[in-house]
Order: sequence, then structure tokens, then C-alpha cells
Amino acid sequence: MSVHSVRKFLAPWGKSEDILEFEESSATVELAALRLSVEPARIAKTIAFYNTKSSSSNSDSLDSAILVIAAGDKRIDNAKFKSAFGIKSKMLSADDVLRLTGHAVGGVCPFDNPPESKVYADISIKEFDTVFPACGSSNSAIEMTISEIYQISHALGWVDVCKERLM
Repeated sequence: MSVHSVRKFLAPWGKSEDILEFEESSATVELAALRLSVEPARIAKTIAFYNTKSSSSNSDSLDSAILVIAAGDKRIDNAKFKSAFGIKSKMLSADDVLRLTGHAVGGVCPFDNPPESKVYADISIKEFDTVFPACGSSNSAIEMTISEIYQISHALGWVDVCKERLM
């Protein structure tokens, strides 16, 4: 998928024309914050994990992902993740990112994902009025309110699975 498919996905909410595209990469939290002139915490990164609950086989043959929308300055707390989801946190391999999210590394976002993907929002994004998730490419973003990102991403619930990033 691409920024084009995300644009189409966002159209029913009147948000397709709000996507920002940059000439340079915004593939990391730091680059996105630089392009948008905002603090890194306001970048709503989408972190992709294997959904090992959906299959009894090994992770190489899994067919779904858990996607967590989190503030850009946070990282996953493994104990909190296991408590919230009942499984160990294991991020998708680079090979599985596109297959299980529909987006390439650097453009993973909470929109226009395969129906098997489960999206959750971490409470860390509630600190802000608006945040900036990617939009399916390594050089795109969109500003959204917290309620917009939650609703439009079809988030299944709020979770508390992050800890502060050690600087």
C-alpha cells in the first residue's frame, strides 16, 4: 500500500487532502519531528508486533499483527505489553512489515491495514491535543486530534504499554 491508498482510506473522513508529503525522508521519529518542526513526542509512531495469539505455529507463519500507536519519545515496556495482550512483545521483522501491515518500513501507520491487524492506542499520545502519524510512505504525515486518530484507525482500545525512553 502507499500514501495513495491511505489518502483513499482517509477520504470518507474528509482528511485525504490533509496529508503532508515531504521531499526528504520522515521515516524515523527524529526525521519526522524535524520535517514538521515539532517535538519528537508528538510523532505518533505505529509499532508493529507479531500477534502470536492468532496462531499456534512459529512467528514466521503468523498472519496478523498488533499495531500500537505511541508517542514518539516512548518505547515499549515488555512487562506492560505482556500484561495487556497476554503475549510476549516481538516486533515484526523487516520482511514481515509489508506483508502484515500493508506498509513498508518507515511508512507504517495505523490506517489502511489488513483487516486481521489489531490497532491499539497507547495512553502516551493523550498528552497532546494533536499528533502526527505517518501515512503509508517514508515521507508523509498528517496532523490529527487524538479522537480522530483513535476513531479513524479503528483502534480496539486504549492500552498502557510504554515507558520513557532512556536518553
